[in-house]
Amino acid sequence: MGAEIMVKNGEACVTMEAKASLILGLQPAALIDHVALVDQSLVDQIPGESGGSFPVAIVELEHILRELKKHILASVDDPSPVKTMAGGSVANTIRGLSSGFGVNCGMIGAYGDDGQGQLFVRNMNISGVNISRLRMKKGPTAQCVCLVDAFGNRTMRPCLSTAVKVQGDELTKEDFSGSKWLVMRYGIFNLEVIQAAIRIAKQEGLSVSLDLASFEMVRNFRVPLLQLLESGDIDLCFANEDEAQELIRGKENADPEAALEYLSKYCQWAVVTLGPNGCIAKHGQEIARVPAIGDAKAVDTTGAGDLFASGFLYGLIKGLSLEECCKAGSCSGGSVIRSLGGEVTPENWQWTYKQMQIKGLPLPDIRN
Repeated sequence: MGAEIMVKNGEACVTMEAKASLILGLQPAALIDHVALVDQSLVDQIPGESGGSFPVAIVELEHILRELKKHILASVDDPSPVKTMAGGSVANTIRGLSSGFGVNCGMIGAYGDDGQGQLFVRNMNISGVNISRLRMKKGPTAQCVCLVDAFGNRTMRPCLSTAVKVQGDELTKEDFSGSKWLVMRYGIFNLEVIQAAIRIAKQEGLSVSLDLASFEMVRNFRVPLLQLLESGDIDLCFANEDEAQELIRGKENADPEAALEYLSKYCQWAVVTLGPNGCIAKHGQEIARVPAIGDAKAVDTTGAGDLFASGFLYGLIKGLSLEECCKAGSCSGGSVIRSLGGEVTPENWQWTYKQMQIKGLPLPDIRN
């Protein structure tokens, strides 16, 4: 997994820096997801819109976790009602690239000196992610409750306000050295660290990928996002249909195609995912439209866009065409919705590889 034994002063020591991470994820705050299948009444009684991601205070998060027990929907397939795992959009993408596609990946961020922080580090490490750039800090690790309804739609309530995180002035060029891609998610609270990371990444020759996070984030903090996109520093942008429409809200034609056109003016690769309708993407003058893959009913859409990004990035580093990148993304995005949470199970990775074979895509060379 990229570790090698080195002998120094007659003593053997393990180093994780044997091989530079090809793809780096920047998630300033490590995050633990609590994912549960619940009835709609719980989603209706908490603040914020259903289907979105709305930040809450620790008191509210603890209240939702207590209420969960009364609203859990029983699942025959899954005896464990609440799944707790390393989460966050970037962590999901990086973990997918590492464990499912065999790509050498690393994470930049901070975790707290608590049980949640240890769980995050352990989960990423088991998935083969290089964790040497994660900093431990005194304080709590961020948490998020992911409420999934009977139709597989997820509503997220993250608690980030008191959590430890990496600041922009803590990043060094050594964090980025030797890597090819930097993967990030837009967030107004992380704008300073995002800007600092982009600045160093560009100096070190990395390409930058940005996910638009949520329709609320785009709606409420659209101006700084537009400035970020129009800077020309974002090489690849992922947006879902709702985020895409918020991005160009007010324009005469605010459909996904118009959003794709806007994004492609500033980003080398622009991708708009359309849920069960697949995705559209543009690179230069090339446009691809690919249907969703697989006909399984979505158990939980948590992580679908994140794992789509894993497959798409795998396609890019393999030198695949735009259409093939979209197909690889659809295969991995389709795998994570088949079970609860943003982590793909071993059985669902096998499903992904089968779909990739059917589509004539190169399978990952995974040795572990």
